[in-house]
Amino acid sequence: MYILVYWRVQEYFQVMAGHSKWANIKRQKAVVDAKKGKTFTQLSRAIIVAARNGIPDPAGNFQLRTAIEKAKVAGIPNDNIERAIAKGAGTFSDNSTLEEIRYEGYGPGGVAILIEALTDNRNRTAADLRVAFSKNGGNLGETGCVSWMFDQKGVCLVQGVVDEDQLLEASLEGGAESYEMTEEETAEVFTEVANLEILNQTLKEQGFKVTEVELRWIPSNNIEVTEPDQARSLLKLIDTLESLDDVQNVTSNFDMSEQLLAVSMA
Repeated sequence: MYILVYWRVQEYFQVMAGHSKWANIKRQKAVVDAKKGKTFTQLSRAIIVAARNGIPDPAGNFQLRTAIEKAKVAGIPNDNIERAIAKGAGTFSDNSTLEEIRYEGYGPGGVAILIEALTDNRNRTAADLRVAFSKNGGNLGETGCVSWMFDQKGVCLVQGVVDEDQLLEASLEGGAESYEMTEEETAEVFTEVANLEILNQTLKEQGFKVTEVELRWIPSNNIEVTEPDQARSLLKLIDTLESLDDVQNVTSNFDMSEQLLAVSMA
């Protein structure tokens, strides 16, 4: 009976694989960024918001702890991290108030695009986004126009040589919904947003090396891009959006081959 149940659960997990197409594109196109200053800005703002939304103590605030870990990996100095926590806690004032806003739009070919932003001036941010879309063959849409095509999930990135059976058992114990093996000796394990910290702790306790924990928007279906011109326009639009200081994250539902990606980025 255990073997049958185990096989059926494993089959379910495998059927659920395929979440990571956009994540794979992001990794492949993220050639070492000349926008380090922007990365610092994004990560510092993420710390500010996490500290503001919960207690300013990473031990008791999972969102803050995750933001700090990402900042340290990016090389942000401890003084900057402490200052960002203080801003979020309200003990350090620079007379700016950041708010989280999600924008939605369409890229060339009707590709859906979600933008998560942190801004102290929503009019400026909306204007910058509108220009970025219009100059690159897309258009900024109304709230809700594409978000129905995405589900938000918690994701744990597991690095190193992974025994798939052990990963399956640990994932089940941690309340995961699915996982996906990648070609780079890594695996991504997916769960409900509210369960992300439990999954993270379970995987670590089972001896897995969890190198990244994040919330991610997962498209319910992907649009295959096969035309080089459309691919170049889409990548240029994504790059333009990501270059804006107020933009924290960009997610889309397009997929393209590695060959087309390489040609489009050349």
